Amino acid sequence: MEDSVYATAESLLRHNRRHLVLGGRIRPNWTGDGSRFWYTVATDQGPGVPPGRMFMTVDTRTGARTPAFDHERLAVALAKATGQRVEPAHLPFESLEPTERAGTGADRGNETRASGDATGASEAIAVDEVPAGGSIAVNAATEASATSADAPIAANEASVAPISSARNCEPPYSAVEFDTPEGHWRCDLSTYAITRIDGHRPASFLDMVSPNGRWAVRLKDHNLWLRDQATGMERPLTTDGEQDHEYGLSPFSPQVLLGRIGLPHLPPALVWSPDSTRVLTHLTDQRDVRRTHTVDHMPDSGGAPELRTQRYAYPGDERMPTGELVVLDIATGDTVRARTEPLSMPLMSPITTRWAWWDEDGSAVHFLRQSRDVRTLTLERMDPATGEVRTLVTETGPTRVEPAQQQSQKPMVRVLSGGAEVLWYSQRDNWGHLYLYDTASGRPATPVTTGSWAVQEILRVDEQARTVDFVASGLVVGDPYRRTVCRTGLDGTGLVQLTDDGLDHEVTVTPAGDRFIDSASTQDVPPVITVRDWDGRAVVMLEKADISRLRATGWTPPERFTAKAADGVTDIHGVLYRPHGFDPERSYPVIDHPYPGPHMRRVSSAFDPGVLGHDAEAVAALGFVVIAVDGRGTPGRDKAFHDASYARHEAAGGLEDHVAAIRQLGAERPWMDLDRVGAFGLSGGGYATVRAMASFPEFFKVGVAEAGNHENRFYHLWWAETYDGPAAEEDYIRSSNVEVADRIEGKLLLIHGGMDDNVHPHHTLRLADALVRADKDFELLIVPRAEHAFFGYEHYVSRRRWDYFLRHLLGAEPPKTYRLTPPTIDAELLKDIFS
Repeated sequence: MEDSVYATAESLLRHNRRHLVLGGRIRPNWTGDGSRFWYTVATDQGPGVPPGRMFMTVDTRTGARTPAFDHERLAVALAKATGQRVEPAHLPFESLEPTERAGTGADRGNETRASGDATGASEAIAVDEVPAGGSIAVNAATEASATSADAPIAANEASVAPISSARNCEPPYSAVEFDTPEGHWRCDLSTYAITRIDGHRPASFLDMVSPNGRWAVRLKDHNLWLRDQATGMERPLTTDGEQDHEYGLSPFSPQVLLGRIGLPHLPPALVWSPDSTRVLTHLTDQRDVRRTHTVDHMPDSGGAPELRTQRYAYPGDERMPTGELVVLDIATGDTVRARTEPLSMPLMSPITTRWAWWDEDGSAVHFLRQSRDVRTLTLERMDPATGEVRTLVTETGPTRVEPAQQQSQKPMVRVLSGGAEVLWYSQRDNWGHLYLYDTASGRPATPVTTGSWAVQEILRVDEQARTVDFVASGLVVGDPYRRTVCRTGLDGTGLVQLTDDGLDHEVTVTPAGDRFIDSASTQDVPPVITVRDWDGRAVVMLEKADISRLRATGWTPPERFTAKAADGVTDIHGVLYRPHGFDPERSYPVIDHPYPGPHMRRVSSAFDPGVLGHDAEAVAALGFVVIAVDGRGTPGRDKAFHDASYARHEAAGGLEDHVAAIRQLGAERPWMDLDRVGAFGLSGGGYATVRAMASFPEFFKVGVAEAGNHENRFYHLWWAETYDGPAAEEDYIRSSNVEVADRIEGKLLLIHGGMDDNVHPHHTLRLADALVRADKDFELLIVPRAEHAFFGYEHYVSRRRWDYFLRHLLGAEPPKTYRLTPPTIDAELLKDIFS
């Protein structure tokens, strides 16, 4: 195979593909009163030239959208100050600390800096005027909206007016601060005089900064420490923390990954009160939790192998991590402890998962408690002054009772009227709907939403108007997953769809609450990103994605399909990626790319293929048909569909449905060669790959299984007990890939990171041992220093995966000398990882 084919596939990997779609995503950085934000957008600099970057700012109330500053003038100023070449389209910083101009919105009459003060400044450097008439190259992804706020916009028909020159727009900020390798700088946007600020301490990933920007809290010696951002003075908020009994610690922490990027730990698990006077956190107790081990065979010291130990509870263990909720007053030093049993924390902190939060006025703390068997969910209310706790809502069910269908989703719970009412999500009717509880009277809950569709997210509750805005799936005909923005009354009447264009809508509500950012797309319709009001009307168009670079690789949109599950009745949905250079007269091998969940879906409804989809696109570029499907047992639909995997982990997200779907697709597409079918996946996808080859050995001929959790008896207690149900150890054997290794007939490559602290390497080694005992041929690759996601080694693992499929499924030899480039670790990549 030619090097160029691998080069194309490499360009579609996650860290590279983001440069091929301009204006497809924004990350708002909020300022002022929460109605304004800045963001960066990639700009087209011409063929063969890397995209540039423009800083934009938006006022969501007025619809004003302008460059945050004159990029050319700032580049000239910075070049003069540093003596370095600075290009306007490639400014050497990725983040800003803006000072809002006096008279802007809620800050009228004041100038407000995002954080800190310009202290310790060196002499300002005067900047020569940039010649008038300059302009910045702007592509379709950096165009200003000229659309009236009174006219709703169909997302796929949006039009925008170009910015003619950044210099013609008055910046909304009086100054901006930023960091470059040469130091910390402040640029006065009235004169573009630039000043280096000595002694500035940039914001740290390890800090949790208060809402007013004055304070920051971090972990230190098992305790929490408070720092005054203005003076730099630090003092302890707690002093009694100790090893395995420490404040603000999330039980599971990806320590190997953190070490790769130079971080000692995660930020503390805490949330500030709205008035910046108190913090809610927990005292984490892991003192009697099981210890597990990995071996660092190549430690940084260069010496002998070293043992790495972590606390890690297995299914059925008596002890798991717990968290005692505490409220810390930063002024008085008072500690108020919740007067209730500590919360179980089998995997993550309830603060990290947003299962514990402050009331909007800071008068109460609310938290969710789940029983050990995950069949009872309780909402409790804590008085932060006394620690008194009372129960507001309890729900029990025959299987999991969850506040949302997917682990990453924010719980769909809102406490109203000072605790007198609760808006509560439940799947009690087999769908996911909202119910209103009257906690004062104890009357039965009132259904707020009903129907054969599911609520996916609560966006806003207007207590005065007695309405709730939310995101629902299942309202688009023929697609149970696409998201629609809706509103209904809290009495269950007046349902309206604020978006009704048939697209998938990803929504971010402004902190001010009176607008939302809407990214509308489908798998084959690129995103259009718009600020909308709560009548669904467009306030301002932000970006319309430019995918010309993506198409230039030979990429074509995936085909969305509907097939029947193995039961012959249930509709299942997925996507099919065609090989690059597709010719219907040829015959192509087929690769399934499973991820069974059950805590998340495999297939994205949006244009972005999601964290799991980029590898599928890359493999298709090599000449394969790639299939991704959400079978029975995965979330996002009705409760029965999701519960198909409960106590049936070995079903691996409906593997029999995958086989049924591929056979149906192949029957209608003669270019799919069903005699050459493979599978690959990571983590749960690695488990599913091996399970597929063992359960359907006549169908799956080649597999690449990466970091698979092949023995769930020895995986996280949370995973097994939540999604497979509470069971005795012998019951988990039915889901063990080790027990079915002798059924595998095809070509199998097992890959695992030697330092995987999530799915420990012994999972794959146990499977390898079983294959040896069964006298099976297979290949094994241990990447000695890699963790679970192979961070820093993705390029190597991707190439080995591609090579294996080429040799054993395509019947071709891979390029002899082509090597993938390791991804560059930058701020955007880190945000993707930790999101």
